[in-house]
Amino acid sequence: MSTDAIVLLREDHKAIRKLFREFEKAGSDAHTTKARVVDKIIEALTVHTYLENECMYPEVRKLVPELEDDILESYEEHHVADVLVMELAAMKPEDEHFTAKTTVLIENVDHHIDEEENEWFPQVREHLGRKQLQELGARMLELRKKAPTSPAKPSALKKAVDAVVS
Repeated sequence: MSTDAIVLLREDHKAIRKLFREFEKAGSDAHTTKARVVDKIIEALTVHTYLENECMYPEVRKLVPELEDDILESYEEHHVADVLVMELAAMKPEDEHFTAKTTVLIENVDHHIDEEENEWFPQVREHLGRKQLQELGARMLELRKKAPTSPAKPSALKKAVDAVVS
């Protein structure tokens, strides 16, 4: 398995997008399926944003200063996703806003993924050597073991609260 940080993040993106398509294919009355898929989306996004916020973004911000604005925008996009995820985690799939809120989450995260993969991952790869990306990826794999899987976990909740009050 590769420990290249960008490869690992792209694998996460692919898995998250697969869940998005699964949700979109579920019928309008497929409440059980939608609930199950949204639970998986919440877990995948919570882990993924934790890895990016705690490991990838601070390192890129330090090593590739010209991406500062992109990183700050990404933090804000994560914040929006965190708010939607927390709201979805508290909702029932029968709620009239459940599907709409999930659709907005999917649209926002799809946009975020496109920006990362098409705009700044190539710049990160250009500036960081293979060894640096592998070391970063290895740290991410270690962090994944203790990453929160639910927005209700204290570390995930603290991040969301910090983003709101700072």
